[in-house]
Amino acid sequence: MTLLVLGVLLWAGAHFFKRAMPGVREPMGDKGKGVVALALVVSIVLMVLGYRAAEVTDTLWSTPSFAKHINNLVVLIAIFMMSPAPRKGKLLNGVRHPMLIGFALWAAAHVWVNPDMPSVVLFGGLLLWSLIEIVVINKAEGPWSPTETGTIAKDGMFMVASIILLVVIGLIHGLLGPSPFGA
Repeated sequence: MTLLVLGVLLWAGAHFFKRAMPGVREPMGDKGKGVVALALVVSIVLMVLGYRAAEVTDTLWSTPSFAKHINNLVVLIAIFMMSPAPRKGKLLNGVRHPMLIGFALWAAAHVWVNPDMPSVVLFGGLLLWSLIEIVVINKAEGPWSPTETGTIAKDGMFMVASIILLVVIGLIHGLLGPSPFGA
């Protein structure tokens, strides 16, 4: 569990680095992007290794049989929110942090359907990070106004792409672990 916790903390730290330590980050210039990228890659490796090695002893709650289907729907919405749709479409144009909100939805859905301590640490930690990141960005950047509105046709295009991506991710997920689409 130690690797998992370190991975989540490194993920959050790498993302907060620019705002938490501007005096250290700013002089690094473009090289700082490489350092942050490397820290993020290491954090993902730590999270994967830590999650796979963590012992699952008990389930913390029970989820209904339909939870997997709701999880898949929420993940589809999250993928759509993390697509270019918020910038180029019409539906999400007024949303300030669509990627972080989509990430938070993904994490929350995974906490709900994985009622064990390693999942709560991983997905709960990432959920907490994404929500804090929204608050930190809002405080740092102040008021915000949406960009020019796109079209519903673009939203439709990105929704179709999101559905295809969900299927691909689900198939890969099933190869590496439990299938999100059922047995």
